[in-house]
Amino acid sequence: MKRLTRFLRLAQLAVRHGPRMMARVPQAWRVFRKAGWRGVVWEMRRRVSPRSDYANWVRMHDTLSPEARAGIAERARDMREAPLISVLMPTYNPDPIWLRDAIESVRDQLYPNWELCIADDASPSAEVRALLRDYSERDARIKVVLRPENGHISAASNSALELATGAWIALMDHDDLLPAHALFCVAECIVAHPDARLIYSDEDKIDESGRRFDPYFKPDWNIDLFHSQNTFSHLGVLATDLVRAVGGFRVGLEGSQDWDLVLRCVERVRADQIRHVPRVLYHWRVHGASTARSMNAKPYAAVAGERALNEHFARLGVQAKAEYIGIGYRARYALPDAPPLVSLIIPTRNALKLVRQCIESIIAKTTYAPYEIIVVDNGSDDPAALDYFRAISQRPNIRVLRDERDFNYSALNNAAVAVARGEVIALVNNDIEVISPEWLTEMVSLALQPGVGAVGARLRYPDMSLQHGGVVLAQDKLALHAHKGLPAGLNGYAGRAALIQTFSAVTAACMVIRKATYLQMGGLDEVNLQVAFNDVDFCLRLRQAGFRNVWTPYAELLHHESATRGQDVAPHKRERFEREIAYMQERWADVIRHDPAYSPNLTVDSEDFGYAWPPRVEALG
Repeated sequence: MKRLTRFLRLAQLAVRHGPRMMARVPQAWRVFRKAGWRGVVWEMRRRVSPRSDYANWVRMHDTLSPEARAGIAERARDMREAPLISVLMPTYNPDPIWLRDAIESVRDQLYPNWELCIADDASPSAEVRALLRDYSERDARIKVVLRPENGHISAASNSALELATGAWIALMDHDDLLPAHALFCVAECIVAHPDARLIYSDEDKIDESGRRFDPYFKPDWNIDLFHSQNTFSHLGVLATDLVRAVGGFRVGLEGSQDWDLVLRCVERVRADQIRHVPRVLYHWRVHGASTARSMNAKPYAAVAGERALNEHFARLGVQAKAEYIGIGYRARYALPDAPPLVSLIIPTRNALKLVRQCIESIIAKTTYAPYEIIVVDNGSDDPAALDYFRAISQRPNIRVLRDERDFNYSALNNAAVAVARGEVIALVNNDIEVISPEWLTEMVSLALQPGVGAVGARLRYPDMSLQHGGVVLAQDKLALHAHKGLPAGLNGYAGRAALIQTFSAVTAACMVIRKATYLQMGGLDEVNLQVAFNDVDFCLRLRQAGFRNVWTPYAELLHHESATRGQDVAPHKRERFEREIAYMQERWADVIRHDPAYSPNLTVDSEDFGYAWPPRVEALG
């Protein structure tokens, strides 16, 4: 608490004096400019929480004991058909101290079957060249080529690739570090998954004093998040024959050459051939000129990233345009020349103020066309509401369906979908209010992409804090809303509250999906899940059938949450609620235990993406 109080006092000075105070509390100033005082308090409570003490987390859960090191070394020696891993390291005029540290971190690997392929891109430093020659003479596993002229990082990486004789290559920068167990974990993954073609791990950053910080605990393969940021690096490991088949590193994509390489490789493999090792196997060095500090340190990298993504989309025949947005990239997907009719289904009982607000905001603000609105009147008896329903039903694109059965959210929506005229369905709660005019354009453009099932929106509370940023599965609580309560202006963990990505589930409070896909899945489960978790179950069935569920922050709406039917855990509803939880936990136990769109190193006790104590990963050694 003392740290938080001190920080807030400094933050007040930063706000009062602006940039002059940025040298003292730059993070507070930047957060205040984006999110105000609520953002400052939210961020600093997160940072000073004992659960956010990464140094302690590393000591407890990511530091190898002597016994663990010995156990890993023994397992590495006993590994049958141990793959040779070629570590590619292009170099250009690095700090000799950091270069030596990087090389030594490879030599310190507990897994012995590696080679280090270094291509120096005509460094002007005689000390660097001498250091490289010395290592190549002392260790036969270290191969060095000294390029006669500077060709930049893509050309240097290709020179390193020419040296590689291993079946796998690992990408490493000349000033970064690998922990001692990195290549062992990769080799174990290769042996366990013989069909694998691409492997990536979690990562963190390391400063000039050796302090580790800012870990990125990643989800399993998530193509939509990968289109938003390069989640593959680091540690990125690729099948050597695949890399050579796509032509290696492309000259002209410097700054995003690794991302471009992986994009081209992804086009040739199945999603299940891309494996994630949920361990920190790479320490990214942070210094003044590193991209670990900011993409702004290398603006050309952002431009190269846009080009890599746009050419990737073009090769796939996807009508999309990517642009750099500071925290990552946004892909805008084109609609067909004749956009499909969308049927917006809004169940309600009475709740005149809310449902009128919902419908009128759709009519006034939505730029997408064509659409129809289907109001499902679940036995309303308020005369004013009934008058309103009669009035709006006179509009050519609004229908009111009377359904007097007991409240069953799944059944109400299923019945409306059956009579919907649209090619695309939008399930919309009566307590939703449109705030971004392009919301439906964004969601439909995603829903029409191949392989996409349900599309979810960024929903905010009336105070503009985040209500829904995707659904995270959790054993005890079953389903959490990612980044719930995050103040507007903050981007969340690793930018994930502000980037398009795949989640295992999204909420049906505002969900868009093709009608044919909805019917193919049999709609919402109106027998076992009449009220709660029907959307999560529906999304998990979509995922089981091979679809992916996408969440976008660019469709933004207010959610006056559950204002008309109260809390599911009210006494008279508790029995039904607990029955639905039991059904979900029995049916989806495996996926709830390990949500592929989340990380076992992150907590399932809250929605803030804090660290898991302990992580849900088997200990090494």
